[in-house]
Amino acid sequence: MTATSSNTAAELRAATVGFDWLFANELDKARETFANGGSPFHSLGLGVCAFLEAALGMETGLMAEASRLLALAEAGAKKQLKLAKSSDKATQFLPGTEWELLHSDAVILLGLTHALRQSYMGYLQCLYAMNSAHTKFTKLYKTVYPNGLENYATPATSSANSRAASIRSEASGSSSQLTASKPAKSGFFSRFTGALLTVPTTPHVPILAEEGTVDELVLSGTAFGSLFNLVFSLLPAKIRGVVGFFGFNHDRKLALQALAVSAAKTDVHAVFAGLSLMTYHGVVLLLSGYQANEAHIIKQYRAIVDKLESRYPTGSLWILNRAKILRMSYDPEGAIKVLQDGLVPGRPHTFAQADGLLIFELAWTLFSQRRYQEAADAFIRVTEINSWSHATYYFIAAGCYISLHNYEKAQELLDRIPDLIDKKKIGGKDLPTEVFIKKKLAFYKEKQMALTGSEANYAHAAKISPAEELGIFWNTHSRITPETAIDHLKDWATCLNPPPAIETDLLKEHVPPPAVPTDKSTIATDTADELAIRALLLGIVHRTAGDYAGSHAFLSDAEARHPSVKVSTWVGGVAWFEHAVLDLKEIEARSTSSATAGLSVDVDDWARVLKSALEKLDKALGLATQQVDLSSRLDSRIAMLKDEIALKKEMLGITS
Repeated sequence: MTATSSNTAAELRAATVGFDWLFANELDKARETFANGGSPFHSLGLGVCAFLEAALGMETGLMAEASRLLALAEAGAKKQLKLAKSSDKATQFLPGTEWELLHSDAVILLGLTHALRQSYMGYLQCLYAMNSAHTKFTKLYKTVYPNGLENYATPATSSANSRAASIRSEASGSSSQLTASKPAKSGFFSRFTGALLTVPTTPHVPILAEEGTVDELVLSGTAFGSLFNLVFSLLPAKIRGVVGFFGFNHDRKLALQALAVSAAKTDVHAVFAGLSLMTYHGVVLLLSGYQANEAHIIKQYRAIVDKLESRYPTGSLWILNRAKILRMSYDPEGAIKVLQDGLVPGRPHTFAQADGLLIFELAWTLFSQRRYQEAADAFIRVTEINSWSHATYYFIAAGCYISLHNYEKAQELLDRIPDLIDKKKIGGKDLPTEVFIKKKLAFYKEKQMALTGSEANYAHAAKISPAEELGIFWNTHSRITPETAIDHLKDWATCLNPPPAIETDLLKEHVPPPAVPTDKSTIATDTADELAIRALLLGIVHRTAGDYAGSHAFLSDAEARHPSVKVSTWVGGVAWFEHAVLDLKEIEARSTSSATAGLSVDVDDWARVLKSALEKLDKALGLATQQVDLSSRLDSRIAMLKDEIALKKEMLGITS
């Protein structure tokens, strides 16, 4: 090993200590470690610290600092790359490969920092940066993985034990177990490399590298480079369309495979690949509504969390994802305990933005369990941790108090929201959730004026909690127990006038018939908007409780009411989306029952339902115009569900 390569390896090891502190929630110690080194690895570490603070807390004030530090890391890596090209080969790869990789890392993170601004210009800057990085990663991929990704381990197939974090003393674990993957289809990598990621005719041996070495950095980092393709595929369709990026189904699949290969390593890229996969799996489980192979997703998700949590047991990011798995597995009480344990005094709490995510997840999980007082307290607590849209947190907390019938406290919070919105704008514009909130406040005031002749105490006009409405966009009512769904049903079936005209088995069992009023002229009829939202919510909780016929009836009712809606124009598109989810969950339940009875899968039935679900998603997308509240969120959910449908068709051998 030459003196230069020895220095590079030593600098990498020194910087790795800083990353270990970071992932263990010790942000101050991480920064101190990075500040004490002068290598591009250390510069990137400082940029990563600022980037994570900005990304996890949506802290717009930190984005400029993250961009500055990442630009320094990019310049440092570029300088080292020029110097290395004239030096001798010191690794299994071409001289300077590690600096080419580090330079691309900085470019990717800079691009993601632009995307955090949530503006069209930010997205375009992100796309430009990613497009620049893909050429570099394509070149690296050809060099590092000439035979593709086959036979490389992934977290679900490798041992849970791995290199212990350098800030701990445990011995490193056993070696990974290698398993072969199925031949991959043409997609992202073939598009840019001109070669398919298929199993070669002659079996090849994967390139091996010792843990903690520059070689491992190159192997893991090159596979991690597929992240930008995953980012491309998850951007809103309108943004992808600007540069012609359409149809990323297969590309996304291969990107996930490459990230899994990276996550099986032990370097810093492996941790970020694991974090990327955890984020993706968590989002799909939460927002897609239906998964073609939920058990497989949870298995992969759990394997990554197990690996990283064993290395960094105090890290909030891994605690967060452990809780998410429990919540997605219908164990909300277990999730609440994990989150509360992660927030107890005595644990490292210098990474405030990561702790903020724990509180945010705790708030939603408490909310999903109808523990409204605790949820309200948690949402307000989030505002003490980060600066993202305090108006949104206050709005949800006010909704919790409306559910508790504490209208005085709800009004107190609602009265503070206009000033909070004025203080927090991105690019001079309101955030999407705040546009939604402003419309709801105006709606409640108008309704209160019509009812009482005054806007005073307009919180009383909210018959359905506005927090429950926002909860639809976070898919809060799908991953709850049937008992909780029935509690919701009892509330929503009796809160508006007139009561539901639809009769379902659940309503007959749990909701007594409404009393016949003696003087109908004194009872005000609630608005078309509220009746449509009620139908949507009742459709969702009927599905969650297993009453599919009742769910079909109420979702169809919500769709039919869409033309009469004046303010909540999002209801129609969301209703069609939820109806597609219902179709898929219903046939999944039928298939499970058939399998239990020893019957084979009815592929024709599946083909019919999948076709119908896609038609409903097209209707949903057609209603998700730019003028509709939170339409980009629905757009993303539709894209995720279409990917799951494509995967299910592939699993069943359905080609049409």
